[in-house]
Amino acid sequence: MNSTVAMNPHWIQHFDPHKRLLTGKAYLLTKRAFDLFIVCVAAIGWLPLFLLLALIIKITSPGAPAIFSQYRTGKGGRRFKMFKFRTMVPNAEELKAKYAHLNELQWPDFKITDDPRVTPIGRFLRKTSLDELPQLINVLIGDMSLVGPRPTSFGAETYSLWHTERLDVRPGITGLWQIVGRAQLEFDERLRLDIAYIERASIWLDINILYQTIAAVFQQRGAH
Repeated sequence: MNSTVAMNPHWIQHFDPHKRLLTGKAYLLTKRAFDLFIVCVAAIGWLPLFLLLALIIKITSPGAPAIFSQYRTGKGGRRFKMFKFRTMVPNAEELKAKYAHLNELQWPDFKITDDPRVTPIGRFLRKTSLDELPQLINVLIGDMSLVGPRPTSFGAETYSLWHTERLDVRPGITGLWQIVGRAQLEFDERLRLDIAYIERASIWLDINILYQTIAAVFQQRGAH
């Protein structure tokens, strides 16, 4: 599958997959060490914010935990629990069928602009991407990386054969499609960006994606 597509950011073409300094186990170990270093060093900032947001959610939207987990598909097709701040009313899943006709993406993706199930604090968390903050726990556990393909809620059995390349690596909190199109891209479009990342994966590319993710969040570009 040719992963060089029109939507690819031009700068990724500078990351030649044949010129990577680290490959195989050396790269994987370095990437894991990089993830742990960043998360642990930054804990002085994100941990107090984490506790504050959890408290605000609990006070303003009682009836369910501030943090919820969803089964997502990770490396090798393994299902794992991914953590997020709750941004919806407690009975959001029950209401999903009611609003299915408003879905703007191809099933099994599900997205509604101005979703009526989202709470006021939830809108703020989504706009700023702070709803993803609990996934730092997933990084510490080892289910996820800071950068990688975004894990899907649907299982690997629903993937087409060419989709399965994304399962060769740990899923990430952010990736190429977060800085290119974020919530607007269909699954196949996101897959092509995921494969472009996998083919060129390096620590320097991760640093670039993290930097541009922060810029995209502050610009509120394509937030869901």
